[in-house]
Formats: sequence, structure tokens, C-alpha cells
Amino acid sequence: MDKVIKVGMADLKTTKSPGILITLGLGSCIGICLYDPVTKVSGMAHIMLPSSKSIKNNKNIYKFADTGIEKLINEMVAIGAVKRRMISKIAGGAQMFSFSSKNDIMKIGERNAIAVKKILKEFNIPIKAEDTGGNYGRTIEFHSLNGKLLVKTIGHGVREI
Repeated sequence: MDKVIKVGMADLKTTKSPGILITLGLGSCIGICLYDPVTKVSGMAHIMLPSSKSIKNNKNIYKFADTGIEKLINEMVAIGAVKRRMISKIAGGAQMFSFSSKNDIMKIGERNAIAVKKILKEFNIPIKAEDTGGNYGRTIEFHSLNGKLLVKTIGHGVREI
């Protein structure tokens, strides 16, 4: 039986197969799922913001794309994953509220998605699937047995990516 591991907001977890990583309530946040298909080591980070460099209270490195992804990679390697084999799947990055301003600072979901894609590219980790954007929240479930990512949404059903 698969063990279910909950990943909180501004959190990350890793597991070996069999295991299922779940995070709830991805709005503008992004769920980053990394997977080594040979060792079946998987990890998930629930990041809230694109960069730790522009925030004074940045002690929680899991909160940010720039520091959280690197930490996730290192924790997966520590339990047997090989970085060059890692693939990724991402979900979230919604624009949950509409603003009359055209100010990009309010487009946190879009900024998160851009930052995550840039950082994964810098680490040479290909994005195999994504479900980002829109104006609705998501819950995701990542299976370490096969790298399957289920994206659950209210009003949009369940998708496997």
C-alpha cells in the first residue's frame, strides 16, 4: 500500500516508491514535482513566491522558487536520486483575483511559473508536463511508482499529466 505524504504550503517532501505526495490549495503557488524514473525517488515542493532575494523575511527557504527547488534536488539526491535523470511536472500559478492595475507585481502566479521554469532550465531538469495559469485552484497528487501527476480542480475535474 502506498504511503500518503502531505506537503504543506511553503514546504517540501521526498519519498521512495511506493509513496504519494499530495499538496492542497495551489492558487498562485506552484507545486513542483521532481522524479527519478530509475530509482523511483520523487519529491514535491509547494512554493509561494518566485525569489527570496526581494523579501526581508526569507528564512523559510521552501517558500521560494529559487531556494526551494535547489533544496528539493539536494534532498532527493541524498536518498538516492540522480540529478541528471530527474524530470519535472508542475501545476498551479493561477491568477486567483482580478486587479484593475496592469502592475505585474500583482501577477504572482504568472511570476511564479516563469521563475520555476527558469530555475528548472538552469538545473537542466526538463518539464515533462504542466498545468499552470487560469483562475482556479488545484490540488495535486504525485505518484512515485510511475511519476503520474493527478491535478484535481473544482469545476474542471481531474486531469492526469
